[in-house]
Amino acid sequence: MPVFNSRDKEYKSIISAIATDEKCKFRIIVPRDCRCSSASLAVTKDGESTVNYGMFWAGMCGDHHEYWELHFSATTAGLYFYHFELETPWGKSFVMHVGNGIGDFSALGTEFQQTVYDKKFQTPAFLKGGIIYQIFPDRFYNSGQKKKNVPSQRVMREWGEEPYWREEQMNGVWNNDYFGGDLKGVEEKLEYISSLGVSCIYINPIFEAHTNHRYDTADYEKIDSLLGSEQDLKSLCKTAEEKYGISIILDGVFSHTGCDSKYFNMYNRYNTLGAYNSRESKYFSWYKFVNYPTEYHAWWGIKLLPEVIEEDENYREYICGQNGILRKWLRCGIAGWRLDVADELPDIFLDDLRKAVKAEKDDAVIIGEVWEDATNKFAYGQRRRYLLGSQLDSVMNYPFADAILNFVRFGHGEHFFDAVMSVVENYPPQVLNILMNHIGTHDTERAITRLAGAENAGMGRCWQYEHNVLGTNDYLKGISMMKMASLIQFTLPGVPSIYYGDEIGMQGMKDPFNRACMTWDNQNQELLKWYKKLGQIRKGLKVLAEGEFVPVFCNHSVIAYERVGKDCSVLIAVNNEDCEAEVTVGDKWSNAYPVLDFKCENGVILLPPHRYTVLKIIN
Repeated sequence: MPVFNSRDKEYKSIISAIATDEKCKFRIIVPRDCRCSSASLAVTKDGESTVNYGMFWAGMCGDHHEYWELHFSATTAGLYFYHFELETPWGKSFVMHVGNGIGDFSALGTEFQQTVYDKKFQTPAFLKGGIIYQIFPDRFYNSGQKKKNVPSQRVMREWGEEPYWREEQMNGVWNNDYFGGDLKGVEEKLEYISSLGVSCIYINPIFEAHTNHRYDTADYEKIDSLLGSEQDLKSLCKTAEEKYGISIILDGVFSHTGCDSKYFNMYNRYNTLGAYNSRESKYFSWYKFVNYPTEYHAWWGIKLLPEVIEEDENYREYICGQNGILRKWLRCGIAGWRLDVADELPDIFLDDLRKAVKAEKDDAVIIGEVWEDATNKFAYGQRRRYLLGSQLDSVMNYPFADAILNFVRFGHGEHFFDAVMSVVENYPPQVLNILMNHIGTHDTERAITRLAGAENAGMGRCWQYEHNVLGTNDYLKGISMMKMASLIQFTLPGVPSIYYGDEIGMQGMKDPFNRACMTWDNQNQELLKWYKKLGQIRKGLKVLAEGEFVPVFCNHSVIAYERVGKDCSVLIAVNNEDCEAEVTVGDKWSNAYPVLDFKCENGVILLPPHRYTVLKIIN
């Protein structure tokens, strides 16, 4: 047995972040041969000095081991790191993290992490147990509504044509081809979206901008003319909520604007005095010029995207003020914000943003784009505090996405469980339950392509174009892999997020191939039927909203895990091997109700190659 296991309640009573003043019991199991005379928990709050807390001897564990225990709590939110120190006749010994939550005697181990969040921290309940659907608005559905005041230089395309990707197609202007998807189109397809069990729609940027992706905001106060009007957004929010119980979340891009905007106004499109036009501009303080006006800080060095100084008081008032941008659109009926590159927004801005959002609508959600573990991210010279209670409610869960896709493509169940349990351990439970669990987005290749297609790391657009469509056999294999990946996605802690078209088998390498028009007349019905079934399963199994995640079985590419609730529990077993597998899950699952195909008999599930099952028991 290990000396310590942070993922086992025999050793640690709370396997997650803890609230301030919440007591967590720590226990180590020490071999008697160590002749331990005293033990302590050595805790270091991030950036502070180490404090040792004495543990007490708590009796024997069999004939050859003994327990040492203590209860730990913290009065202030933050990131805490810990290990154990033992006094023995041979000197001091250290129990460190050696991987997978295991603590053992090692000079090469690392510190364990304990996140402590503010006990007042609450997250919106409306997302729990639901399903998110992500829409890239230009490519989802064109209602046919007449577009008004559309800039003449935009290139309008026929629905379903291949997005421009060659430089010569762009005519010197990138991302300038449009297909006319609009907000009315989203409203017209609400019945379809609802049929998937969706409870929330996240829409990529909709504010006026001069690219098809609209991450170069030109006017935060206006809906882009191709997408519709403010009234169209209000109508969408109202219809979605009242008729289908679906909430709408918008994309907020607050780390930069477009150079072709009313704020910067490089090309004099707007009748405003932009920062590029004059130092007297009311927007001048928003930007950091190096050599005025042609040299300035730009997002990732892209001159089309001048960076904003988010600390600037005028900018913060414009976005977060009483009549600022955040509140304006919340008043139109949206349910919250997804923040683009949230890890590039400074603390002072995120603090103000949360205050503004919650003051306007206390159950509105704030989801940040953070690609790594959001509890211990170190960025711009400091440790970030996104999930301690004063900034974000949730993040886009890239660690889970990688864990799912890598398991389905390559196997390695141990790696899967390690990645999942790392998030379970580090995140506050109220965050864990509303994590945005995607397996593909507008920033990644399509999930089916990542699963069954060629590896594209470092490959240019010409290569991606040549490998953009799967062969027949690979596509069929990809459909099977998508079913396995989505089952896992829908049953892990958090909220599954479907990128439009993934549910019908759309393919595509990275931008712009992953942003093609929704193929309404060419859908893989097998996969669509499967996604609808998953939506029904998720709606019927309330335990998936906040049930505890418990690993049960792992043998190479065969895994099983439970979601444990007060009233019922479910078990998910997956065989990702090429041969039949025996999955040992325990007698309590014998004769459990099979939500999917395969039953458990005598504590064992026999799963054919690349198959899976879901079982349910009443506790």
